[in-house]
Amino acid sequence: MTRSTILNLSFGSILFASSICAAQSPWIENPTDGQLHWSPPTPDDSPRRVQVPSRQTASPQSSTLIRLTVKDAEATAIRNNPVISVARLNALASRQVAREYRSALWPQVYANLTAVDANDASRITAGGLNNPVLYTRAAGAATVGQLLTDFGHTTNLVASARLQAQAEEQHAAATKQDILLAVDQAFYNALQTHAVLRVAEQTVATRQLLSDQVSALTRSKLKSALDLSFANVNLSQAKLLYLDALNNDKAAMASLSAVLGYPSIENMELLSDSDSLTPPPADVGPLIADALAKRPEILALEFESGSAEKLHSAERDQLLPTISALGAFGDSPIGGEPVHGPYGAVGVNVQIPIFNGFLYPARSREADLRAQATRKRLTDLRNQISRDVRTSWLTATTAFDRVTVSEQLLDQANQALDLAQTRYKLGLSSIVELSQAQLQQTQAEIASAQAGYQYRLALSTLLYQTTGL
Repeated sequence: MTRSTILNLSFGSILFASSICAAQSPWIENPTDGQLHWSPPTPDDSPRRVQVPSRQTASPQSSTLIRLTVKDAEATAIRNNPVISVARLNALASRQVAREYRSALWPQVYANLTAVDANDASRITAGGLNNPVLYTRAAGAATVGQLLTDFGHTTNLVASARLQAQAEEQHAAATKQDILLAVDQAFYNALQTHAVLRVAEQTVATRQLLSDQVSALTRSKLKSALDLSFANVNLSQAKLLYLDALNNDKAAMASLSAVLGYPSIENMELLSDSDSLTPPPADVGPLIADALAKRPEILALEFESGSAEKLHSAERDQLLPTISALGAFGDSPIGGEPVHGPYGAVGVNVQIPIFNGFLYPARSREADLRAQATRKRLTDLRNQISRDVRTSWLTATTAFDRVTVSEQLLDQANQALDLAQTRYKLGLSSIVELSQAQLQQTQAEIASAQAGYQYRLALSTLLYQTTGL
C-alpha cells in the first residue's frame, strides 16, 4: 500500500486550507540519536498543545473557552456576522424609497424671502422669451403646490417601491439562511476534523507500539529487518496522516471562527448533538411543496416580479396628463407702487405630454420587457429549487444509510485486525497482512467518525432547502 493511498483515505470531504501551517507535533527529537520518537498524549495535555520550538502554531487568540452547540453557533453568527447586518440595513434602506416616491402626493410648501435693487420699470431683454419688469422691492411669501392627479403614475411608483422593499427583506432572510447553513457546515466540519484527529492520534500511538515491539523482536533475531521496515513505513504514514489531520483541524476552527464573526481564532469547545439520528422524510413531494411556498429566494423574486409590473404601469402612465394646483401668498412691505402690499393667487396647471422623442414609450417598453424577464427568472428558480430539494433529500437518505454501514464496516475491520495481529504473533502470517488490516481499520474508523456528522450536515442542508434553518 503506497503512501499516497494512506494520505487520501478519507479527506475528500474535509476542508483543506494550506494557509494554516502544521502546528504542534506529538513526537520529539532524541538528542542522542537524532531520531523522532512518539510522545503519547496525556489526559491533561493533548498533543495539540505540545509546544515545539522552531515550529509556528496557529493557536487561539483568546484564552476564554467558549462552549458551543450548533444552535449556540447559529445564534452567535446571527449576532456577530457582518453580512447579516449588511443585508438587514439594505432592507431598511429600501423602505425609504417608497417614502421618497410617496412624498409627491403630499403638499409641497416653500418659503421665499426676496430683496431686489433695480432700475424701476426696467426689463430683462435677453436670456429667454419672457420679458418681466424689474422693481426695487423686499418681500416674503409662501408657495404651496399640490399634485391633484397624474392618473396613477406616482401611486404605481409607490407600490413598486413597497414591493421592492419586501423583496429586499426576503433577500435579507435568504442571506441569514445562507450564513446559518455556512455555520452548520463549518461546525460539523470542525467536529469531523476533531474526530479524524483523534483517530490519527490513536493510529500513531498504536503503530508506534507495534514498531517498538518489532524493533525489539528484530534485535532478538525473532523478526526480520523487512518486518521492521514495514512497521516503520506504517508508522511514518500514520505520522503524515496525523499532520494532515492536525492541519485540517486548525483550518476548520479558523473557518468556524470567521463565519461566527470573530476577527481571530477563538478557543472553542464544540459540543456534539446528543439526540439520536432519525431518518429523513420518506416522501420528497411535500418537501418540494414547502420549499416552493416558503423559500425566501422565491418570495423575493415574486415581490420583484410584482414590483416590475407596477413600474411598467408607472412608466406607461407618464403618457397621461398631470394636473396640479399652485398657491402663492406674500407681502411686499418695501417696494414701488406696482409691487407694494400683500398679494395672493391660486391656480391650476394641466401638463399634457405631446412629444419628447419617444422617451416615455421606450421607458414603458423597457419596464415591460424587464417584468417579463423577472417572471422567467421566477420560473427558472422554481425549477432549480425543486432540483436542489430532491438532490438534498437523496444525499440525506444516502448519508443516513452510510451511518449503519460505516458502523458495520468498523466492527468487521476491528475483528479482522484482531485476527491479523493474532496470526502475526503466532508467526502464521507476514507483516504485510497485518499492515493491510491496520490500514483497513484506520479507514473504517475515520469513515465511522465522519458518517454521523455528514448525516447531520445533510439534514441541515435539506432543512435549508425546504423551510429554512
